[in-house]
Amino acid sequence: MARRIGIGDQVAITARVLTRVTEDRVRVSIPGYDFPHSIIDNTKVNGGQQINLKGEVTRIDQDTVTIDLGPLVTVDRDKVRLMEKYRPPKRRKALVVAPD
Repeated sequence: MARRIGIGDQVAITARVLTRVTEDRVRVSIPGYDFPHSIIDNTKVNGGQQINLKGEVTRIDQDTVTIDLGPLVTVDRDKVRLMEKYRPPKRRKALVVAPD
């Protein structure tokens, strides 16, 4: 059974590198997203190679997921992989002070 994706989860998308724009920027094609996307990349990837983009889920619709990759990117739900579930922080002390 696949784990469900929720808001705040870390997810990854496998994108294909189109070209290197400058020494530290590459243009990538994200599956299911109709616009080219430019990211900062210090590794030496070439055109045609695949790269993983990681981001946080900000919105979930019927069959799409919006991910924060710098700008918000909306892709189909089947294009993303769950990397890490969101765990809310644990409360250290009580919210209400006990009466004396």
